Amino acid sequence: MRLVSEIGVNWDGDFELVKEMMQESLNCGFDLVKFQSFEAELVINHPQASRVFRSSITPENVNKINSISIDIGIEWFSTPMYENAILFLEPYVHRYKIREYDSRMLLTNKPTNLFLKLLETKKEIMISSEFSPQNCKWYDNDQIKWLYCVPKYPCNLDEIDFTLLKFFNGFSNHCRNIAAPLEVISLDSEILEIHITSDKKADFIDNNVSFDYSEMKEIAKYAKLKK
Repeated sequence: MRLVSEIGVNWDGDFELVKEMMQESLNCGFDLVKFQSFEAELVINHPQASRVFRSSITPENVNKINSISIDIGIEWFSTPMYENAILFLEPYVHRYKIREYDSRMLLTNKPTNLFLKLLETKKEIMISSEFSPQNCKWYDNDQIKWLYCVPKYPCNLDEIDFTLLKFFNGFSNHCRNIAAPLEVISLDSEILEIHITSDKKADFIDNNVSFDYSEMKEIAKYAKLKK
């Protein structure tokens, strides 16, 4: 199983904090760390828009993020939410993620320009979806890994239909109950992505769906036992 720690917006644009989070991800046994890349206009209506944007991977900070990952020894990648983000991410990352919102058109077999540009990179694309992608014409594409997710922040354990995992390569978690990722591991999924935080008592934006370092260790330990 590949374990992905979604740092997302919880690093708050603080490079010392992101260094800590990447190091702890490695120490806990995670394989990859993930960020988000968006334009300011995409979050303009967020109540903490300026703060959220500080955590976006941009042309201005991408090299520094990459340097930190090299120093620590853990691979990073990102979720581009606009097409031009691919241009500056491409020299640095080996894979991409498509968020659940941007996957909805794909399930109707209507590709977005973002998706088509990602296909052109020939790199792995993880795609989050609430519904089974069986009828999507890209379902059996070897370049794509489908991740089941419930797009609520947070979702409850009883809102997750674990029987759907048989149609997916993995799971992107938004449930605060650690039983959710542990159940995914027990079902032998290929990929597990969880949001992480350095401090659950702080006011980081995605803390309501995030696990801390001690929980990450528990998850990784369980995944190792299942190998």
